[in-house]
Amino acid sequence: MRKPVRLGIAGPVGAGKTHLLVQLCRRLGKRYSIAVITNDIFTREDADFVSRSGAIDNARIIGVETGGCPHTAIREDVSMNLIAVDQLTEKFPDLDLIIIESGGDNLAATFSPDLADSHIFVIDVAGGDKVPRKGGPGITNSPLLVINKMDIAASVGSDLAVMDRDARLQRGSRPFVFANMKSGEGVDRIETWIDQEVMMIEMIE
Repeated sequence: MRKPVRLGIAGPVGAGKTHLLVQLCRRLGKRYSIAVITNDIFTREDADFVSRSGAIDNARIIGVETGGCPHTAIREDVSMNLIAVDQLTEKFPDLDLIIIESGGDNLAATFSPDLADSHIFVIDVAGGDKVPRKGGPGITNSPLLVINKMDIAASVGSDLAVMDRDARLQRGSRPFVFANMKSGEGVDRIETWIDQEVMMIEMIE
């Protein structure tokens, strides 16, 4: 595993990827030297959101404008993101972790191993409790699945027990976490997973 470690965050539009990114910056930034790369098609919307949050220094944020399907820039042709990785690594030689957020995409979004060492896939309950059983690489194969916005499940008619059951069926032994990014519920489990399953591998190697 490379240093700095590269951790991807992917998932559909509106699932809460950028809110997760901000939460992780606030928490992990206390213990690691981190930087952030966001991906949007034609804007720096997510990079600006992270910047306004104050969770990380602006100099440690790069917004990549992919100009096309977001999954292409994290899976097929990752060159723009690799350029951003090189820029951050050169600017901050002490980096421990670079978090790379993908622009919103469908359940098939995955990261090329040339770009990310591990990744998190984020969905939310607003899409209905059927989402986990729809499968797709993001649901079934991501190292960690986050099911966000658990607080609004009743309001949108989603059954968390059904989502729990179907996530277990789809993922087997792979972990998943129910979360609420606005309140921070569940983020501690995500942070622990990063510490134990992502950062510790880098330290051992």
